[in-house]
Amino acid sequence: MASYKLLIKPSAAKEIESAHKKDRLRIIKRIQDLSSDPRPPGCEKLSGHDDKYRVRQGTYRIVNSVSDMSLVVCVVKVGQRKEVYR
Repeated sequence: MASYKLLIKPSAAKEIESAHKKDRLRIIKRIQDLSSDPRPPGCEKLSGHDDKYRVRQGTYRIVNSVSDMSLVVCVVKVGQRKEVYR
């Protein structure tokens, strides 16, 4: 399987930095894993969007878009589950 290129939006990077250190390390590890498997087990497609998925990491959610044609995974938003979908 081909390796996907990871892109992180600047707003998502700020959201990652604002997480607690313990959670931040887990979130970063989960995002790195997306390069080898952009749709890991437990990943769910967001309704109303063609290419956006969410991945759970504890109480945090990682919303990303996947482009299979160009092999790119773009992290759009990272946040607590109560806030991320707004």
